[in-house]
Amino acid sequence: MYDCIIVGGGPAAVSAAINLKILGKNFLWVGTGSSKKAAAAELVRNYPGLPDITGQQLVEKLDEHARGMGVEFKNALVSAIYDLSGRYAVAAGTETYETRTVILCTGVSAQKPIAGEESFLGRGVSYCATCDGFLYKGKTIGVLLFDKQFEHEAEYLCSLAAKAYIMPMYKNCTITAPNAEIMVKMPRQIVGGMKAEKLVFTDGELAVDGVFVLRASVSPAILLRGLKEENGHIAVDRQCRTNMAGVFAAGDCTGRPYQYAKAVGEGNVAAHSAVEYLAENTVSE
Repeated sequence: MYDCIIVGGGPAAVSAAINLKILGKNFLWVGTGSSKKAAAAELVRNYPGLPDITGQQLVEKLDEHARGMGVEFKNALVSAIYDLSGRYAVAAGTETYETRTVILCTGVSAQKPIAGEESFLGRGVSYCATCDGFLYKGKTIGVLLFDKQFEHEAEYLCSLAAKAYIMPMYKNCTITAPNAEIMVKMPRQIVGGMKAEKLVFTDGELAVDGVFVLRASVSPAILLRGLKEENGHIAVDRQCRTNMAGVFAAGDCTGRPYQYAKAVGEGNVAAHSAVEYLAENTVSE
């Protein structure tokens, strides 16, 4: 069991990981890569000590710092976190890990959940191709692709399904599987009875046996049931504590300002708060 699992790859997560390493904790750092938002910044002028640095250079500096300290990063999508009363189970890729504390550094996303996505999660809606793809062997599926990096997962799903409707939310999708049909449109809703059965569009409906939503991150409220949000962000106090014992949050996911210096500071605070929590709550294994 880990002392802590950090979810996310941006500046807040880097800061949390560095501080947990310094504090000698046994932790796992997992996410879907470093922050693309940070890397895309043309110029960062308000990061103390690094004036007029590009976003890409800042990301490289942060990653270099972490690697230099021997901090390892696991590239995997965290699809669910389960409250096990005193500890948490974190589903990342095809693996599940147990931890005493969690630090959420998931950032913010412009991609809002589709109507019905949350209610049908686990009942025909999945975020993980390798975890649940085998359930749809020989069936018809819809695949919502929000990032080109997940095309290999969509190809894998095509190898299992009888028919796959691929809906890329970007240009130049390269999937060529013979049973794949590329649809350049976004569904408005997922509907069904006991399980997801249809994708609803503005101009019609599409019958499916299951829906895979492949995006870089999962909404915190969906990721961890019972997590309190305020105005679309994770609600935290000055110690970066959420409403759930042992769960902390840092960075853009906690609200404005969306700035790297703020994210790094909160990552530091969250790491120290997690260590304090561990000291006060010894859990026997």
